[in-house]
Amino acid sequence: MTRKARQEPVSLLPELARGRLLTVEEAAERLNTTPRFPRRLIEERRIAFVHVGRNVRIPEAALDAFIAAGLVEPVTTTRRRRAA
Repeated sequence: MTRKARQEPVSLLPELARGRLLTVEEAAERLNTTPRFPRRLIEERRIAFVHVGRNVRIPEAALDAFIAAGLVEPVTTTRRRRAA
């Protein structure tokens, strides 16, 4: 007796799981790294991912969120000139 997995409606999926799903190689290309880096992110559970059968895919939105989380804003300071 086989048991079918219950399909959830798309509206119930988390926001990060919607949209385009990238392979590890595509994610690595987008990050300008080797495929080893996204695989390590997946292994350490530092990025959201989806299992599609035996394959692993990274939602484009999750990759965008990972990149945004690492964004460092520049610091602007006002320079004062010394009086001579």
